Amino acid sequence: MEQATNEQANPMKVIFNYDDVFFSFFYDDTGGCIHRSREYAMNYVYSGEMILDNGNEQIHVGKGECAYIPRDHRITIYKKTCGGERYCGIFLNFKRSFLREMYSRLEQYKVPDNTPKLERKVMKLPNTPELASLFTSMVPYFDSNVKPQDDLMKLKLQEGLLALLHIDKRFAPTLFDFNESWKIDILDFLDKNYMYEFTLEELAHYTGRSLATFKRDFKKISDTTPQKWLMHRRLEAAYNLIREGGSKKVSDIYATVGFKNQSHFSAAFKKQYGVAPTAIMAT
Repeated sequence: MEQATNEQANPMKVIFNYDDVFFSFFYDDTGGCIHRSREYAMNYVYSGEMILDNGNEQIHVGKGECAYIPRDHRITIYKKTCGGERYCGIFLNFKRSFLREMYSRLEQYKVPDNTPKLERKVMKLPNTPELASLFTSMVPYFDSNVKPQDDLMKLKLQEGLLALLHIDKRFAPTLFDFNESWKIDILDFLDKNYMYEFTLEELAHYTGRSLATFKRDFKKISDTTPQKWLMHRRLEAAYNLIREGGSKKVSDIYATVGFKNQSHFSAAFKKQYGVAPTAIMAT
């Protein structure tokens, strides 16, 4: 029943997974983590603060507040101390199998086909009595010596789902949409997300394709590999940033465009443009 994540080995981070309900403790402000979930989720802040950054805006979620995260959504999450309290949070993960089961039982939520869906973005949820009651009842399980039973955790997931459905009628057609993801334009996706690290499997998933279909579709639009395409795009973005000038240093730029190592970035840049990035900055 209990599964501690790999992060539990880090004394500054402890995370327990009780059947898709995660209890997490962060003892310092070591930085953000990239969150990519294939399922819908709710993240409640018991203490401290959570900052959700989608690249365009930051959503601050404070003590006693909860956020909704749509499936297949990529976001950077910063979990921080606040008011002298470490970050503690509860994360509810709604898998498709669970949603299918609930849909078959909740006749009243089989809404008409023309009911609008929610926009695919992170949102802070209102403080409703249902949410307050749900998370208050889960606080005792922050004590790792108190082990909840599987059936109780499933009930908590059900409570969380019902709380969402009561908040906004658009949650029903959003959460209970079991169709396969629509294919999206591959190059448009890569151009907007070139600075992130993806495996081929992830690229296929996030563009609504199987791995085999992704490889076949990519060959139709490019005579190079996805990895080489991303490398070229990152270097192109770096070149433009350098030419724009400003106060950014090479050490800032290489990380901004998705490189993990400055020497690797400099070597790749010189190979593509014939000069070192520092040479362009000096002109």
